[in-house]
Amino acid sequence: MTNRLALLTLAAAFVLAGCDSGDVPSPSERQQGAVAGGEVAANVVELRGEGLTAGSEAFYFAAGQKEVETALARKLGTQLRSGSNNECGAGPVTFTDFPGGLTAHFQEGRLVGWNWHLAQDGDTPASGTVKLAGDVQVGSPRDVAEAAAGYAPVAGSTLGEEFALGANIGGFIAADKVEMLYAGTQCFFR
Repeated sequence: MTNRLALLTLAAAFVLAGCDSGDVPSPSERQQGAVAGGEVAANVVELRGEGLTAGSEAFYFAAGQKEVETALARKLGTQLRSGSNNECGAGPVTFTDFPGGLTAHFQEGRLVGWNWHLAQDGDTPASGTVKLAGDVQVGSPRDVAEAAAGYAPVAGSTLGEEFALGANIGGFIAADKVEMLYAGTQCFFR
C-alpha cells in the first residue's frame, strides 16, 4: 500500500510538472504587456520583441497562426505569399509575407517570430503602417540605430553587419541604413 501511494504521488508530481507553460505569458502578463506597450493606431502593426500588435490586438509569440494572419491582413492587406522551410535549425518554419515588408514566422500553427524588410519588387503597397516602437525603423540611417537604447553590434556575424536592440530584437545594416529588423525564431543559416 505504501509503494502504491508513493507511485501515485510521484505520478501526480510528473503530471503537474508537465503542465508548465514555459515562456508563454499568462493571461494577466499578456494584459499587462498590452497596456505597457501603449495604444497603437487602428491601421498600425507595431513590432515588439515578444510578438506584435495589430491595431488594438496584441499577439505574443505562441499566438495562433490563423488569428495573427487574419489581423495582419486586416491592417496591411491580403497576404502576398507563403511558404515553408523544413531545413531551419529550429525545425520546420512556415512563412507568410504581407504588404509593407513584414514576414510572420510560424511553427506548428503558432507565431514564433517576425522579420521586417524592404518590400520586394512587385509587392502591393500596405494599406496600413508597419513600425517598431522607437526611432529605429527599416530604412533608418545607421546613426539612428547606433544611438538607440540597447544598440550593440553583433561581432563576427557571418550574415553581414548585424546588431541587437536589447535582448529580443536584432537587425542588419547595409549601405549605412537599417535593412532588416527581426525578433523570435528566424531561419538564418550562419
